[in-house]
Amino acid sequence: MDALQQTLSFLWHDLYGRQADETLTAFLTELTSIKQQHFAIPRAVDTTWYKDAIVYSTYADFFARDFKGLQAKLPYLQELGVTCLWLLPILQSPMKDAGFDISDFEEIRAEVLGLPPEASKAEKDRAFAEFLEDAHTRGIRLIFDIAINHTSNEHPWFLEARQSKDSPKRDYYIWSDTPEKFPKARLLMKDFHNSNWAWDETAGQYYLHRFFEIQPDLNYHNPNVLVDMTTMLIRWKIKGIDGIRADAVPFLWKEEGTTCESLPETHTIVKFFRTALDYLEPGTLLLAEACQPPKDVVAYFGEGDECQGAYHFPVMPRIYRALAEEKGQAIEMVMHPDFTPAIPESAQWFMFLRCHDELSLEMVTPEERTFIFEYYTKDPRWNYRQGEGIAARLANIFEQDQRKITLAYSIMFTLPGTPIIYYGDEFATLNNERYYQEALQRTGYADSRNFVRGPIDWSRVEQELQNPDSLAYQVYQALQQMIRVRKDHPAFSRGALEFAHLHDAEGGVNPHILAYRRSVPSETLVVVQNLSSREQRGKLLIEVKKSKDLLDHELHWHDEYIVLPPYSFYWL
Repeated sequence: MDALQQTLSFLWHDLYGRQADETLTAFLTELTSIKQQHFAIPRAVDTTWYKDAIVYSTYADFFARDFKGLQAKLPYLQELGVTCLWLLPILQSPMKDAGFDISDFEEIRAEVLGLPPEASKAEKDRAFAEFLEDAHTRGIRLIFDIAINHTSNEHPWFLEARQSKDSPKRDYYIWSDTPEKFPKARLLMKDFHNSNWAWDETAGQYYLHRFFEIQPDLNYHNPNVLVDMTTMLIRWKIKGIDGIRADAVPFLWKEEGTTCESLPETHTIVKFFRTALDYLEPGTLLLAEACQPPKDVVAYFGEGDECQGAYHFPVMPRIYRALAEEKGQAIEMVMHPDFTPAIPESAQWFMFLRCHDELSLEMVTPEERTFIFEYYTKDPRWNYRQGEGIAARLANIFEQDQRKITLAYSIMFTLPGTPIIYYGDEFATLNNERYYQEALQRTGYADSRNFVRGPIDWSRVEQELQNPDSLAYQVYQALQQMIRVRKDHPAFSRGALEFAHLHDAEGGVNPHILAYRRSVPSETLVVVQNLSSREQRGKLLIEVKKSKDLLDHELHWHDEYIVLPPYSFYWL
């Protein structure tokens, strides 16, 4: 037994003691066989590829109808500068929660692949393999969502579990005779449910669901659940995917008397996933979706032995706050080591401005939440979870102001972390009113997140991208240029961060200018950004006063002061 197998055994016994050693032995035997069959020949692997990635997040069907359409759009993504495609849920699902209600973890929906419903598994595998090969040939890696905390209530496991207390699958889920269990677990979906428990008439018991009642939580106290879920991740690795976005990771382990979030056993489970994948071959990204304070999220990096990536949720609302206040203090605060602790060398934060969910305000103070919500919520229907989030497209939030949109992107692209572009935001698409109404009729949920989902009208977009006067053209061109420059300078993806304070003519710090250095041993870059609606000046001492910055923006100087037009930004 090698070191990684020994680690797997240690983690297993930490969770289950010696009660399921036969199950562990069978799993390790299968794992060894898989390694010999699929990963016997060592390859040169860039195990930190995600640090330099430009991630594009999209639904395959909304973006281009299906995988065939998506494959035809790979040149578009390549030209934009994308190096990693994050596909939102593509696995088999009744689609009652945009695919996060998974009914088969190992099958992609036939319609997403552009295949008829009766398509065989072999046909689906061939279609996926063809797409993945084309993406990899173009230098685009692939990750996708897997909800590892729960399944659909139409998953075969749940359908079998509810039939009898004696069912082998009964303990794949968490059942109770009363809805009073786990009283400290917060209610996440309070806009839609008044309890974390739902009664199942067939089962004659309540089942736990931390999200929608159509998504019963898995029971990782059952060792077979851990084996089946790990085996599922391994099978996707064999097919060639580059990473998994682990959805709802903090909720995996439940224990009476706790909040049932981010418990030590949850970290043990994540380590088990990571170790099994690394045993076969290092380099498969585990990206944690944990909407928690950074001091808690850093635990999901472990000592470099859990997830390699995690979202930095608190940064995003502070970018919006900074632009609303026209001051950079909120961003400096959230990036300070007291708020954002140091992370392992191999780890990386993932940054975003918008995503398929709401603009979350969970990770801000009550005062900040009220301020940001009231400032940006232009339509009461954008309200998500009773003021805890704003569900609207980036262009709607910034009232189609190209200066604010691109300034926000400048901040995201130059702060530490891997940037994520949400589909359509690169050409300033607006809220999809039609899709929101269709989803409301189909599901019965007035889920405001559906404003930011729905299909792209490519005929309209392609026309706008040819028109230099359109908002779509202006935002797209600015992003494409930022991506080009970022990819040429490793200081942006791997460098240290040091904030700089520029002084005004009176000698005081100009609070409207957000400036910082990004540095690696081979280079130091300076980023200067005017967060305000008025021209600003700041004293910037550099050896050579350049006429243009890295983005080809013209620079203006007044003696030793850099002159910054409203909402302008410069990368030096």
